[in-house]
Amino acid sequence: MTKQKSGGLGRGLGSILPDINLESVKPAVDTICTVPVAKVTANPFQPRKEFDEETLEELAQSIRQQGVITPITVRRMPDDTYQLIAGERRWRASQRAGLKEIPAYVRAASDNQMMEMALVENIQRENLNAMEVALAYRSLIEECRLTHEELSEKMGKNRSTITNYLRLLNLPAETQLALSNDLISMAHARALAGVEDITRHLEILHTVIDRHLSVHETEQMVKSNGIKAKAKATVRRRNDLPESHSAAQNRLKERLQSTVEIKRSQRGKGTLTISFNSDKDFERIMALLEK
Repeated sequence: MTKQKSGGLGRGLGSILPDINLESVKPAVDTICTVPVAKVTANPFQPRKEFDEETLEELAQSIRQQGVITPITVRRMPDDTYQLIAGERRWRASQRAGLKEIPAYVRAASDNQMMEMALVENIQRENLNAMEVALAYRSLIEECRLTHEELSEKMGKNRSTITNYLRLLNLPAETQLALSNDLISMAHARALAGVEDITRHLEILHTVIDRHLSVHETEQMVKSNGIKAKAKATVRRRNDLPESHSAAQNRLKERLQSTVEIKRSQRGKGTLTISFNSDKDFERIMALLEK
């Protein structure tokens, strides 16, 4: 049996692969090896923007005792460094623990493939808050040019779940911040989304936070302000569209992967509204329309 190096790797990967001298493994593509911690760079597509100091220190202490059990995932760059795809908490904690090397899966990936792998794996593996998930979903749709259906297949999520997360991005900034800071839940945010008047929306938000209202209490508060009745009226108006217009509206929504609204008067005049979330989303929709 080949002698193992003590220290950096600890008892993690060495105990799983005892007959392999990891130092002799060349960091090729699609393989596993140890890489220098100092040569690993952060993942630019990491959905998580903040890392809890206390949990990082706890993980670092565990790594000092047990080593890194699960390898990080990286890709090798032309300058002989390694860019993280997944495992930034383990990498940061390993730095704190004083490790010189860290076990890693080295993957071959283009920029788009790397971003897609990073976002998908981080969404699946990390405990992201709802806003971080929503932003990651939008990045996958815009940067990787995925439809909502393709994204739902990649994530193993219902399409309605994807849509509910993306709707969070239309909330006022203060509500998004409250959701990011766990002052309200995603269910609270979904209830508040029905309040279109920004002043009233923020009044209800502050009441929910100050009084620690439950989701049910929040929904009741929204209803008591006539929001639900207004939403039902909007639905009725949309249902008044001729069948041909409703069918066209649904086809456009599916084709453009965006919110589409057709309004029509009794005389046949009307408007067609197509919503977009960003400049890139606008360019994507224009490209589809020009085809």
